[in-house]
Amino acid sequence: MEWSDLRVFLAIAREGTLGGAAQKLGQSQPTMGRRLKALELALGQTLFQRTGDGFVLTNEGHAVALHAEHMEEEALALQRQLDGHDRELGGTLRISSSDWFGANLLAPVFAEFVKSHPRIVVELLTSQTYFSLPRREADMVFRIQPFDDPEVISRRLMHIPYGVYLRSDIEPPKLGDGAGMPLITMDANFSGMPDAVWLKNVLPNAHVALRSNNRDVQARMCVCGAGLAVLPRPLGDTLTGVTRLEFDERPPGRDTFVGYHRDLRKLARLRSLLDLVIERLSN
Repeated sequence: MEWSDLRVFLAIAREGTLGGAAQKLGQSQPTMGRRLKALELALGQTLFQRTGDGFVLTNEGHAVALHAEHMEEEALALQRQLDGHDRELGGTLRISSSDWFGANLLAPVFAEFVKSHPRIVVELLTSQTYFSLPRREADMVFRIQPFDDPEVISRRLMHIPYGVYLRSDIEPPKLGDGAGMPLITMDANFSGMPDAVWLKNVLPNAHVALRSNNRDVQARMCVCGAGLAVLPRPLGDTLTGVTRLEFDERPPGRDTFVGYHRDLRKLARLRSLLDLVIERLSN
């Protein structure tokens, strides 16, 4: 039994499909299938039921998963402790953030950083998915929700104001009404976000025309004249042909937090990047 096969097994258990697990580990789907088969042969057990909806753990699979997760935790803890004492300004840093935040705020800082540290490779993963710091899915994470994991060191990085934007050649709506105004807002999964709720309250008679969970997509729709959008000002204020509307009541802003695992607090490349990010973005 190989530990690498157990990593494949855990990825399939978490993702539910060979394709999802292969993407997670950066391997091909046939390779994942072969590795799983080798593990099942080595254990003499069937670990998954193959269903139309994906891979479902058998009772034996659940038992193996418990032990494999403990092994994973120990292996990751050892790797974090070894990495945490690395004083060299070289190697890779995996960073996670939302799409618009990574493209508009982090990318310029990271470009500046790698010019000064050519031996460091920065990987920026932009997604709505929360990447796990204990499992080393990312070394540093930026998000709008505070971190509550006791293993994570975090701090508030910055407050981001939001604004209301509309293409300049479109007549703005009246606050408290909004009849006839198409809205560009968050998709149903994120409809409870403060700016989406605020928009519905201040323009109760407006109608939703377009939804997206991607702020850059919302901004592009706004530039194309599809409707009114509430956007982070670091994004919205850069748009061409769009006006930021001034209402008596402003949309709520959001705080952004940065976190990393406590075992990496002495990792030289992480500390150097974090210091630059704080210097450029913290408010």
